[in-house]
Amino acid sequence: MKRGFGKKIAERAADVAFKYMNIGFVRKFLEYIMNFVYAFYERMLYNQVKQGPIPNHVAIIPDGNRRWARMLGMDVTEGHTHGYYKLRQVVEWLLELGVKTVTIYALSYENCLKRSPKELNHLFQLAKKGLEDLLREDLIYKYRVRVKVIGRLNIVPKDVVEIAKKVEEATKHFNDRFLNIAICYGGRQDIVDAVKNIVRDALEGKLRAEDVDETLICKYLSTAHLGQLSEPDLVIRTSGEMRISNFLLWQIAYSELYFCDVFWPAFRRIDLLRAIRSYQLRERRFGR
Repeated sequence: MKRGFGKKIAERAADVAFKYMNIGFVRKFLEYIMNFVYAFYERMLYNQVKQGPIPNHVAIIPDGNRRWARMLGMDVTEGHTHGYYKLRQVVEWLLELGVKTVTIYALSYENCLKRSPKELNHLFQLAKKGLEDLLREDLIYKYRVRVKVIGRLNIVPKDVVEIAKKVEEATKHFNDRFLNIAICYGGRQDIVDAVKNIVRDALEGKLRAEDVDETLICKYLSTAHLGQLSEPDLVIRTSGEMRISNFLLWQIAYSELYFCDVFWPAFRRIDLLRAIRSYQLRERRFGR
């Protein structure tokens, strides 16, 4: 009786083991197929994009770090950390594609005034780490990228500003590519600062009212160092939100906008390629 019962248990255990072994095999096989299909699709997209016009200037609003973290049961700071490493990836993807200028909306002016001290401290530490990584690693030297940090730096911690100045100094002679990192930046604040400086120069007799036009104002904005590349061709915002959030308000007057419903830490290379393909399929009229 006991021997028969034990045999049945052993047979049942063998059946269950075989069943789950098959499930594991099928799962692995399906993962292999999906990875193959994904790689094929990514390569196809890449080939399509490389045959079309590559935008000279891509600006990114990397939104959704906190929602991504909450969705996975993480602290929001973990979302920002994953977002930072995604940012590194995406900048490299853009440079590999031949994009000449990349502008990243790392922290808005409003973020710097309204986020909690804990979250802001973590974000500033990530900004510092990112700048230190740029200075130490070979990416900016390989592509000869001039780095510029823009925004209200008077409300940015001194240690972050100091490392920003070091990166800017180390790359000031590069003119092949440009990487702009917006920290505590606001488009309205950018325009206000430009107007103040124009008024100051006018009062000192350096300018006349007749001198003020769009070209002159551009020379007083935080993106003046970019010259003809100051206006983004393409603005990408992740997380599904469809707004600009005070980003480069003057500069994006004729930019193409692309909204992606993926949270920033989950942003894939195919999402970037799709954004650029969408840009390539549009007809830019500039009012014509």
